Amino acid sequence: MQRLLKEMPTLGRSVSCTTRPPRAGEKDGVDYHFIDEATFRRMVQEDRFFEWEEVHGALYGTPKEHLLKRCREGKDTVLDIDTRGALNLKKAFPDSCLIFLLPPSLTALEERLRRRRTEEEISLKRRMENARREIAEKDKFDYIVINDDLDRAYDEVRKTILREKEK
Repeated sequence: MQRLLKEMPTLGRSVSCTTRPPRAGEKDGVDYHFIDEATFRRMVQEDRFFEWEEVHGALYGTPKEHLLKRCREGKDTVLDIDTRGALNLKKAFPDSCLIFLLPPSLTALEERLRRRRTEEEISLKRRMENARREIAEKDKFDYIVINDDLDRAYDEVRKTILREKEK
């Protein structure tokens, strides 16, 4: 995501809200808007999210305000969200392009998560269960990119975005 935004300066990023605590190195307002559950639930009641879900034991949501502003300005925006969120957002923005980043295997995904050392075992098991559910929905996306080699996957995502912009 960071590389895309650096190499494609007209592309913007939607920053999701979450109730999970920040991981080491994450910055509020950059990686996520880190908020407490009461604030998140109030935002849900005020209809301030396009979509929101409970994922991995925390709440995540895509705020409307920033995304609507970019749409009014005719600017493209990249979102890094789960499959349910993406499919819900597609209902609101039918012309959007959904790209599913698929791990080469569930074993490879688990190894990557373990190397990150950011998950406790129970959280890791929950993430793997969610990954199985999300992979089952991959065919609902416009494109599937297998993330077996980061540079190759990046190039494929970048080329897909450029092709879509030309339409």
